[in-house]
Amino acid sequence: MLEISVITCTHNPRPDYLAETVEALARQSLAPDRWEYLLIDNASSPERTPKVDLSWHPQARMIREEQLGLTPARLRGIREARGDLLVFVDDDNVLGANFLEEALRLADEKPFIGAWSGQCRARFEEPPPEWTRRYWGNLVIREFDTDVWSNIPRLPQTMPCGAGLCFRRVVAQRYLALHENGGRNRFQFDRTGDSLISGGDNDLAACACELGMGIGLVSALKLTHLIPPERLTLSYLARLTEGIQFSSTLLDWECGIRLPTRGVVGRLADQLRLLRLHGPHREILRAVYRGRRKATKILSDHGVPPANSL
Repeated sequence: MLEISVITCTHNPRPDYLAETVEALARQSLAPDRWEYLLIDNASSPERTPKVDLSWHPQARMIREEQLGLTPARLRGIREARGDLLVFVDDDNVLGANFLEEALRLADEKPFIGAWSGQCRARFEEPPPEWTRRYWGNLVIREFDTDVWSNIPRLPQTMPCGAGLCFRRVVAQRYLALHENGGRNRFQFDRTGDSLISGGDNDLAACACELGMGIGLVSALKLTHLIPPERLTLSYLARLTEGIQFSSTLLDWECGIRLPTRGVVGRLADQLRLLRLHGPHREILRAVYRGRRKATKILSDHGVPPANSL
């Protein structure tokens, strides 16, 4: 069996971004005979089908997944993977040259960790507006110096992200089984087409905790996240925030964390928070509330009893 399976899921990718992603993989210090590369084309339109040269890698494959959505694409990659360690690399991620080598080192040195990721440094095409800085975490931008881990599935300080997500085969099999046995049929946790629902990576990583393993962040793992100007607009960031809050609320429920219903006091507190903000920050907070309301309604439709009111 191969040591690592690197998986890129892409739908109508930007050719220049995908080319940089693949070029960075070609520069990896880990010898190609120790890993494979799976490029999952998730129902791209004919004119946007990925066109990249994979001949440099003896174990690279492009695989077409017709069911639209990041979750079906990831599941297809997991089914096709042959490695002991799986690594998700998005089509706008540029890995550091020793990324795979460091990922494998950690897998060997810390067998109690089941899923982990690293630093994600931004490369903006245009200088970002200063007001966006507080929302860069939603764009998967994170830099840190100290490795951290825990066995708490919804702890933000140790939760790995989907960009450069590394996870063991046993975790992948647990995640795959949840989908194949109907355990994840109720809710949508990942993007489909233009949807900005997020959370599938958190759901996958949490499977490590279910298996008695840990999750964490590793400073030696470094990648660059390519960010176009359209992801720094108020419209995009509001939609993204709403999608994150929506899926986070559903994931909390899956992990046994109940969101209190919003009584009179809670709704009044929400309005006061809005009044204290101005401009784009007020719109972003409104997006948080929208995402929470939509998720709460879905839970109610599924017969989930409410928690105590606030």
